[in-house]
Amino acid sequence: MIGNLEYYKVFYYVAKLGGITAAANQLSISQPAVSQQIKQLESSLDVALFKRTSRGMSLTAEGELLYRYVARGYEQMEQGEQRLSQVLRLDAGEVRIGASDMTLRFFLLPYLEKFHELYPGIKVSVTNGPTPETIKSLEDDLIDFGIVSTADEISDHNGKNSSIHKSDSGSGEQSKAACNLKFHEVREIEDIFVAGRRFTSYKNHMLDLKDLENMPLIFLEGDTSTGKYINKFLAKNDVTIHPEFHLATSDMIVQFTLRNLGVGCVVRDFAKEYIDSGVLFELRFQQRIPHRHMCMVTDESRPKSIAARKLIELIMETKK
Repeated sequence: MIGNLEYYKVFYYVAKLGGITAAANQLSISQPAVSQQIKQLESSLDVALFKRTSRGMSLTAEGELLYRYVARGYEQMEQGEQRLSQVLRLDAGEVRIGASDMTLRFFLLPYLEKFHELYPGIKVSVTNGPTPETIKSLEDDLIDFGIVSTADEISDHNGKNSSIHKSDSGSGEQSKAACNLKFHEVREIEDIFVAGRRFTSYKNHMLDLKDLENMPLIFLEGDTSTGKYINKFLAKNDVTIHPEFHLATSDMIVQFTLRNLGVGCVVRDFAKEYIDSGVLFELRFQQRIPHRHMCMVTDESRPKSIAARKLIELIMETKK
């Protein structure tokens, strides 16, 4: 393998343009320098690559063979440079995001719409899943960042006991040193219990959380941050529940509640339009359920693509 790849560059242009003068002009070097480098390449390979003709320089059979490979490699490098230039100009690239139904619907979608308007050439891939799956995808480098709920409840994900602590800046950012994850609070969310006309006896009354033990409850199924958060809150208040229904989505919880099948536990956003219209009502309790947050989670140990950094900047700047 020849040590100086510049020889191959000169060889490529002489062969492509059919002459030393044209190659010298293209490369902005002197004709003697072009001739010298071709001689050095031929000497290194111990073969004649060109022959002079009345029209300039033409390849020998051996030169034709070498040119097929050199041209392929050199043109691939040119395409790589062009593609990189597109990425740097944000005309191309990809952003990989992890988000749950809730965080995608009630936070991320407007930012994706704006980002697509600004940078239509960038591909955006969204992996949909609950918070634990999003965190795992980030750790496995399958996504660039995630939008999750309740950073305070993530400490035991995947069997790990990594502590989460507030950053010194006091800006609402949180870091998880063991996994190099950083959480940025981007929006407050509120968990509520809602019911329909069958349960009007609870309406306009200040209830005790213990009353939930006697209600037919509708909760999310599976390993979700929302389920963990509410269950932990109720356990702290010595409330033991046995939900009548475990459903896959919060939208389905609202639908079951609309049909008076029980009292649903959802994030307010999912039931807001039905509460505003009076079809559902919110149960009031003496013990307030603490608000939590949607968070952007990033892995600070890995560099992010230019496109991913630009979308993160758009979210954080708009949020301020």
